[in-house]
Amino acid sequence: MLAGESLPMDLILPQSTSAIRLSRILAAAALAGTMMVTTLPNPASAATNGFHAPTRTFAGAFLAANAARDRYDFTAAARFFDEALRFDPGNQGLRRDLMIALVTDGQIEAAVPHGEALKDDTGAARLARLLLGVDAVRESRYLDANALLSSGASNDLETLMSGIMRAWALHGSGDTEGALALIDALDGPDWYALFASYHGALIADAAGMNEDAEARYAAGVDDQAGGSASPLTYLRLAEANARFLARNGKLAEAREAIARGLEIAPNNPDMLAVAETIDTPAGSRSIIATPQRGAAEILLNLGSAINRDGAEDFAALYLELGRALWPNNAQILFELGGIAEALGQTDKAIRYYAAVPSDSPLAHISALQRGLALSDLDRNDEAKAQLRALIDADPNDFRGYLALGGVHSSLKEFGEAADVYAAAIEQLDLDEPRFWQVHYRLGIAYERTDRWPEAERVFKHTLTLVPDQPDVLNYLGYSWIDMNMNLDEGIEMIRTAVAQRPRDGYIVDSLGWAYYRMGEFEKAVEQLETATELRPRDMIINDHLGDAYWRVGRQLEATYQWSRALAMEGEEEDLAEIRQKLADANAGREPMIATSRIDNGAAEQASGTASGNDG
Repeated sequence: MLAGESLPMDLILPQSTSAIRLSRILAAAALAGTMMVTTLPNPASAATNGFHAPTRTFAGAFLAANAARDRYDFTAAARFFDEALRFDPGNQGLRRDLMIALVTDGQIEAAVPHGEALKDDTGAARLARLLLGVDAVRESRYLDANALLSSGASNDLETLMSGIMRAWALHGSGDTEGALALIDALDGPDWYALFASYHGALIADAAGMNEDAEARYAAGVDDQAGGSASPLTYLRLAEANARFLARNGKLAEAREAIARGLEIAPNNPDMLAVAETIDTPAGSRSIIATPQRGAAEILLNLGSAINRDGAEDFAALYLELGRALWPNNAQILFELGGIAEALGQTDKAIRYYAAVPSDSPLAHISALQRGLALSDLDRNDEAKAQLRALIDADPNDFRGYLALGGVHSSLKEFGEAADVYAAAIEQLDLDEPRFWQVHYRLGIAYERTDRWPEAERVFKHTLTLVPDQPDVLNYLGYSWIDMNMNLDEGIEMIRTAVAQRPRDGYIVDSLGWAYYRMGEFEKAVEQLETATELRPRDMIINDHLGDAYWRVGRQLEATYQWSRALAMEGEEEDLAEIRQKLADANAGREPMIATSRIDNGAAEQASGTASGNDG
């Protein structure tokens, strides 16, 4: 099956399997360290504490707070939790929920008094002390920070985070040797090594211990496993290392460090910018030289690492703590914008993107994301105007064309999208693997406007740039199979795609549909059942499984799947076909299900087109 379009984040940062695996480990740790159930108040204390809300009861405030939190509106959640706490000020569970909502909403100063009240509470002390430790670092109270962060880490994530933040506090207090010794003593899983090398190097660099810093940077750069697991941290290490080397007269080695970073993220704005400026004073200047920025950096590193798999709100909490220490950090603001979008807080996302400093390499792509966010709010004319202005301002940035084309595609304006992508290819020299997305999306736009020969030609050309790219293999293979042509070649393409992304429901559906078209219906059922498990709410996948069930004689299950599909979102034309199949089946008639190679005429069609469709 064919997936939808959005601006691809691999323009900034690749997402490897090991990176996703690490994010799951860290997210699990974050969840384990922060989840608890709020206790209900003592009714007597609520009635006798002397506070009377003029317009709300405790129950109303409490329910409103939880409803707001469930929809990730932390501004409203904080307001309602605060109101509920006024009814029952001794309820530590409510106070903890209020503190979390305030921090996640970026209201750090308002959260600090609640952290003070909770720093010795069994259920909330770890988070409260992290908040207070951040506040102490922000105010340069480094000994206080070290003491606050020294107690109670309960999992690997917290141990690493608090250990490195303590190291920055020790460095701030003048004990750099103690700071480096603390980092060297961190004992944890293999993925600790990259973070320890990075922050040890930063501290030694900030202290002018150049020989030690160079060795630590080198250890981090050589940590390929760590770089694969946490690519953003690796890229930031590569940038810091390059700046350090250039600052110390080793410009050739600095360029080598940049090249290693660009190998894993060839379109990363920060790496591209430092590549252009590394031989200037500004380009070689250290950007993480204070304890505040160092502590913010580890919060960014780990916050971005858990920013997947349903842990976005916890990632936002760490990133907001980092923002309190480094308010204009472009990467933190950009990450928070992405999280707000993912959580459906699009207005808030726009504000984060707008706050990215204009002199940051991320400013342009933040403006692109802001345009896409406007489209998400159905402010499509504004979105198009903004994205068109960005293209006019920088016609050599291919990402602007991708963003504007994406807006047109989301509105099903595929003809306009094709024009945008074609203009990008005409304007720019895009015959490099890193630009495959533009060609791929042009192929999609041609296919959606019934220009199949042109679409097929573009897809084939895209595969010359990225021969094993699973999205392209899936789209071309699925399109052939859905048209009952080039079945053998199409199924091999999709098998290759599934081998790379076995948990992608769309691609697994394509393989099941390929088996269906080949007439191998039992294999089709097996794959399509897996696809529905991976994408249970997709109308097309459920419809495909219904057809496959009918083919193997499981007619009751077929009608059940078609009924399920009708309850899902989809194109009216597709829904009408499913309604007709269901009506025919219920009336005892043979439904008009999809054809396969074994049906009359299908074999002739497949054999007649298998070798004669070169685009």
